[in-house]
Amino acid sequence: MNFEVIVTCAVTGAGDTLGKHPGVPVTPEQIAQAAIDAAKAGATAAHLHVRDPATGKGSRDPELFRRAVDIVRSSGTDVVINLTAGMGGDWMISEADPCRPGPGTDMIGPEERLRHVEMLRPEICSLDCGSMNFGDGNYVYMSTPPYLRRMAALVKEWGVKPELEVFDLGHIRLAKQLIAEGLIEDPPMFQICLGIPWGADQSVDNMKAMKDQLPANASWASFGISRMQMPMAAAAVAMGGNVRVGLEDNLYLDRGVLASNAQLVERVVGIIERMGARVLTPAEARKKLGLKKQG
Repeated sequence: MNFEVIVTCAVTGAGDTLGKHPGVPVTPEQIAQAAIDAAKAGATAAHLHVRDPATGKGSRDPELFRRAVDIVRSSGTDVVINLTAGMGGDWMISEADPCRPGPGTDMIGPEERLRHVEMLRPEICSLDCGSMNFGDGNYVYMSTPPYLRRMAALVKEWGVKPELEVFDLGHIRLAKQLIAEGLIEDPPMFQICLGIPWGADQSVDNMKAMKDQLPANASWASFGISRMQMPMAAAAVAMGGNVRVGLEDNLYLDRGVLASNAQLVERVVGIIERMGARVLTPAEARKKLGLKKQG
């Protein structure tokens, strides 16, 4: 059981969710406000993607990240800033010629994937620890060992804590190799991602199997998607972990009731407190994880 829980709110993501929920934040101003509202509702950290304001699609434009982060930092609301570094690994296989990228491919190198992280120096950035199939199409997310080694070395140099996102046991094995090579500082920080097609399914058994493979000194969190968001949050706390909620992973507060990020944070804070635990403040989380507040 974890009695001192870090709650992260993933406020928007990059998925095609706008047609399902008109309240998904799109502009840097909306994304920043969602992070601020989540912090006021009790979130310790805010995990931020950005979107193209014109199309609503996920973006990796450093200027959009800068605008969102500047608003959060100047708001007077304390929250740990966690930026995605998962954009730029999308490879769409062309049916006409499998050796060439198909429409929608966005494949860039390690330095460019981290351009906004280098510029803004958040306390945390995500590091997706392996390649995998996404969905039922010809879409592969590519994150190779040499790319991960380079990205880990860069964020270590910049004083940014990598959140090691793992979608199956092989990703944990690769992350542990990076730790063994001295590319990840102690204590390592893992995010066990469950329910994403085609990673590990969301179940208590899978969460425990993956948790049991983590280094003994690791800090870890886990999340489930859609209607399993809250059950997986409760399971993570019961097994000693931290939690993540937010509109990136789930659009609903109850069946048929669309949620806001703040409402999802309030719901999970209530669950945590009813389990006899409490949510850490951003200052307490920085001390626990060895984070460096920059910017």
